Amino acid sequence: MSKKSTLKVFGTDIERLRKMPDEEIDFTDIPLTTPEMWAKGVVRRGLKNIPRKRQLTLRLDEEIVEFFKSGGEGYQTRINQLLRAYMEASKAAR
Repeated sequence: MSKKSTLKVFGTDIERLRKMPDEEIDFTDIPLTTPEMWAKGVVRRGLKNIPRKRQLTLRLDEEIVEFFKSGGEGYQTRINQLLRAYMEASKAAR
């Protein structure tokens, strides 16, 4: 088996695109944004970082898992929120 390059040449004329003025770029396939769309955006600058999550294996009683799963999607997030509330209450009690 020979080692062939996995790179494909698509024939795009990169230099022509680099030299193209902005006025010649076709944006017709991009939907226009409205002020209402931007108003729903969230700027995270200055806010505290969202804590990173860590994957682990945790054994829970079947009844507990079924209870949280019965609430639909996001059951792992709800378990995390409940554990966080317990952690914060425990810290405050100390």
